[in-house]
Amino acid sequence: MTLVEKILAARAGLIEVSPGQFINVNVDLVMAHDLTASIAIRQFKELGAKNVFDPNKVALVPDHFVPTKDIASAEVNKNLREFAREQQIIYFECGQKSGIEHVILPEKGLVLPGDVVVGADSHTCTYGAVGAFSTGMGSTDIAVAMATGEIWLKVPPTIKFVYSGQPGPWIGGKDLILHTIGQIGVDGALYSVMEFTGSVIDQLTMDDRFTMANMAIEAGAKAGVFAVDEKTLEYVNARARRPFEVYASDPDAEYAQVITYDLSEMEPQVSCPHSPENTVPVSQTAGVKIDQAVIGSCTNGRLKDMAEAAQVLKGRQVHPSLRCIIIPGSQEVYLAALREGFIETFIEAGAAVSTPTCGPCVGGHTGVLAAGERCISTTNRNFVGRMGSPEAEVYLASPAVAAASAVAGEIINPEEVVR
Repeated sequence: MTLVEKILAARAGLIEVSPGQFINVNVDLVMAHDLTASIAIRQFKELGAKNVFDPNKVALVPDHFVPTKDIASAEVNKNLREFAREQQIIYFECGQKSGIEHVILPEKGLVLPGDVVVGADSHTCTYGAVGAFSTGMGSTDIAVAMATGEIWLKVPPTIKFVYSGQPGPWIGGKDLILHTIGQIGVDGALYSVMEFTGSVIDQLTMDDRFTMANMAIEAGAKAGVFAVDEKTLEYVNARARRPFEVYASDPDAEYAQVITYDLSEMEPQVSCPHSPENTVPVSQTAGVKIDQAVIGSCTNGRLKDMAEAAQVLKGRQVHPSLRCIIIPGSQEVYLAALREGFIETFIEAGAAVSTPTCGPCVGGHTGVLAAGERCISTTNRNFVGRMGSPEAEVYLASPAVAAASAVAGEIINPEEVVR
């Protein structure tokens, strides 16, 4: 069996499972946020449920409109806060070492290898970076999971992606996943598991792995996963407060497909409007003028991302024709970036630094675009209207490309700025 098939079999109490099989699965964590939890809470009550199945396995994380931007968002978060207190479940809002859900849940050791995690957010697949099966579900499914501790699903097939070669100095997880989506399309892994392997993957930091797993959904995948190695264990052992079990794909596991990439000659990647699959080498977008650069989000708001942006911005100035907004993904990341001097670098360069929030990624606040504006962003989606006006354009890229473009005033390869 594959890694995911082993996890699902274990949580379903079965000896083995195979793609296409429908199973009931016990979950290790259920999560929802400020855009989805209100529906889940309402459905939970309509089910007649009085208590969640396990208060230690249900988490609510308002992060899209925090700090709350208006009365409506304040009312939503009040509803979540009251439900969390009533049920005595895990709850994070703003401050108190909180932040964006997909950054803080791994940080706090709430998702571990071998777990089954479901969330009322499509980017819940992020946690596959630690060797867990994690996936997004609708709010009604989440309500049932909160009440019963179970989900019902079809076992997905697994596609194996093998990355080899010697990538250049500015190539990271964001470039790998954008390139992959550009190659296979937004439905290239539809309802499948993307299992990321190969010599290049072995060298990736955990932050890069979170980035890749996060964007598996942009290829239509059910989940994105990595094998657990020494880097994974170092990360989770420093955070875990409960036992966990490591699963690995068998050497003779059956895959729906095996796709290989040699990254030796790959440039940094940029995804052009209005789809993540519109990915090209940065040289093909060079010279595109931008009005805003956003560095952060659940995709690229971790410490390595802050370090990469700081490396580019150190001793340089944000171009006067645009605004650069940098958003650490959590208070822990923010504090670490502060201690490393990155925040000072950002401010001296002329960037605005925000408290952790999803904010502009979903067109919520802290950087909404006007008609005709162009933004280069480290977020995960560039659909029409995603970050504001439907007449705006969003280009997706790594923190290095976004920071370099903020300095140049146009999309550019970081090697053209950092020489």
